[in-house]
Amino acid sequence: MDAYDLITRNASEVVTEDEVRALAEDPDGKRAYVGYEPSGVLHIGHMLTANKLIDLQEAGFEIVVLLADVHAYLNGKGTFEEIRQTADRMKEQFIAYGLDESQTEFVLGSDYQMDDDYVLDLHALELQTTLSRAERAMAEIKSGESVTVAQAVYPIMQALDIVYLDVDLAIGGMEQRKVHMLARDTLPSIDEDAPTCVHTPLIADLSTGIGKMSSSSGVSLSMEDSPEDIEEKVNDAFCPPTANPEPTDEGEERENPVLQIFEYHIFPRFERVVVERPDEYGGNLEYDDYESLEADLESGELHPLDAKGALAGYLDELIAPGREKINA
Repeated sequence: MDAYDLITRNASEVVTEDEVRALAEDPDGKRAYVGYEPSGVLHIGHMLTANKLIDLQEAGFEIVVLLADVHAYLNGKGTFEEIRQTADRMKEQFIAYGLDESQTEFVLGSDYQMDDDYVLDLHALELQTTLSRAERAMAEIKSGESVTVAQAVYPIMQALDIVYLDVDLAIGGMEQRKVHMLARDTLPSIDEDAPTCVHTPLIADLSTGIGKMSSSSGVSLSMEDSPEDIEEKVNDAFCPPTANPEPTDEGEERENPVLQIFEYHIFPRFERVVVERPDEYGGNLEYDDYESLEADLESGELHPLDAKGALAGYLDELIAPGREKINA
């Protein structure tokens, strides 16, 4: 797979296509980053963007992981001491999940976000950003019903982080899109380049297929889950025999989260997926690509329960190294 295909694999959006193609022509030594609030343990949302970072490492990029302790503090996630302890654990889990430590730089936001130059540039961006624009950028990732001043500053800091981390490519889930568009609009006002961005999909709610999976509401999969937890959660997951479920009676759009996890988590990490079945039910099924698995589910050759059984096993294989770090 060439650099462009690795950069764009399983991406929902690239901004812009021409900028990404230019990076793909000479990716060696280029730097890509993603930022995470140190909060709790790694869950399947972190793992999706981590898969993209692994793709980028294979393409030749250096990876910067921002463990955003100041952002977490602004979002009410605990004291600095608590947040930094969580950041240390998250770093270990990312390496256990598969990031190449030799090509990954882990940075705390507090390493540079308190410096005079950063603070002055932050104020310059604040002058260019209306409160309503900042609130729109934060809407998908804020906690609580109302927006605090701290939370309004949060997306402006995210924009400035791209400059101070000296990166060529910003990675995030689709919930980060508004923040990245804010960065593209405002950074030129302080004579900095608009960032090139790659946005990854959002996994649907595991139980219903409606909306996005969240660790704060509904059922989520994380590195603290035991094999039994994973099996139970996957067995209870919404999985109709199609990749395109009908909307609910109320008109709410639905996705098939089991198929999404196969597409975005399992196939990027495993060359072949084997669905084990007794001989009396046709024997094992083997898949070299996601499209073949989806087609068999649609045709009825692959039963949803068999798909779930295979998914639980492969997810546990991905999660086990990080779980061991948590329990060490």
